[in-house]
Amino acid sequence: MSKVPGDLRYTKSHEWVRVEGQALVVGITDHAQDLMGDMVFIELPRPGTRLAAGKECAVVESVKAASDVYAPVAGEVTMINEALANAPETLNTDPYGNGWLFTMKPADPASLQGLLDAPAYEALLASEA
Repeated sequence: MSKVPGDLRYTKSHEWVRVEGQALVVGITDHAQDLMGDMVFIELPRPGTRLAAGKECAVVESVKAASDVYAPVAGEVTMINEALANAPETLNTDPYGNGWLFTMKPADPASLQGLLDAPAYEALLASEA
């Protein structure tokens, strides 16, 4: 069973969001990385990029496949996890910690209410099983 930390918000497309002050930290879930297998390449958006909610914003590539990462909410990318360029496997070993993808400033902080909480995400995973 995949880990689903209770302090995060989730999307139906398997991204997670952690609120840190005015910023949002975004990554892919343990479930997503487990399905993909060993990560080999990650393409992240540039800081300053404006993201539209639900639109592709990054790509993660594993030995099995490449997959798009979708913006959880609208906003602007403020920082990327540059360490992933040389260590993409961090997404596999620590998806909720050092495997974060980017930070962003949301266009509307209230938009986070549209994301799933941990119990709702666990229910989604159970329905996909």
